[in-house]
Amino acid sequence: MYKLIDGKHVAAGIRLEIASEVRKIRETGRKIPHLAAILVGNDGSSETYVANKVKDCHEVGFKSTLQRYESSITEAFLLERIVELNANTDVDAFIVQLPLPKHISEYKIIEAIDPAKDADGFHPENLGRMMTGLPGFLPATPSGIMDLLKYYDIQTRGANCVVVGRSNIVGRPLSVLMSQKGTDATVTLTHSLTKNLDKVVSEAEIVIAAIGSPGFIKAGMVKKGAVVIDVGTTRVPYTGPKSGYRLTGDVDFENVAQKCSFITPVPGGVGPMTRVTLLKNTLLAVKKVEIL
Repeated sequence: MYKLIDGKHVAAGIRLEIASEVRKIRETGRKIPHLAAILVGNDGSSETYVANKVKDCHEVGFKSTLQRYESSITEAFLLERIVELNANTDVDAFIVQLPLPKHISEYKIIEAIDPAKDADGFHPENLGRMMTGLPGFLPATPSGIMDLLKYYDIQTRGANCVVVGRSNIVGRPLSVLMSQKGTDATVTLTHSLTKNLDKVVSEAEIVIAAIGSPGFIKAGMVKKGAVVIDVGTTRVPYTGPKSGYRLTGDVDFENVAQKCSFITPVPGGVGPMTRVTLLKNTLLAVKKVEIL
């Protein structure tokens, strides 16, 4: 029988710890942490995600602000807003919600963010620090996954780990974190051109799916007793009692779960951990400023 990896529960515990730290900050008269977000356009998933981030900030006692802009804004306009947030001493950290409209370069936007305020951990400087094992802001989703593995005491040392998907946001940084000293997994990073992908995945003790393809990982691809982490969150049409959309992961949960030792649900698995990592990174930003 599989055990469900409950990201909601783990994230709630971390939020309680952060809220306790914020109360101490408030009691000593120090600056309250401030996390800001920029949302461009009206993508449904982004709207929901940013709304939850604002809710998280309120729960732990952070100050939060949200800047909303139409999808028609220019790249130059968005870069100007980032320059303003970089210079705003009241804002400790901020994010620019992805994806962005096609006429705006995500790479230019990420590089424009001050690495010291990079709550998402996407800036090349922070990724470089992660690669070399130096302290810094870790990418939110990979960091959240590492916290889940630690909380559930999932053994990674020497484990055969297959990461499906090589994005700069999840797959690549996660492959680095999983292979670092202290975690010590043997990692295979796969993608759409990987030969015999089914066979490669089926040999893994830990499978991490991050490709954005609903139900891609089937039961026949998973080894009995494997740990399966589903990062996928795709909105698909739903015509049940409440018609509209529902979130679907990259894993065929109902069939795959029967073969697993541990598995994350969608929603309620990785998503809450991504959000709580933004809070952790913001708190880290505050502490860095206080030390300087």
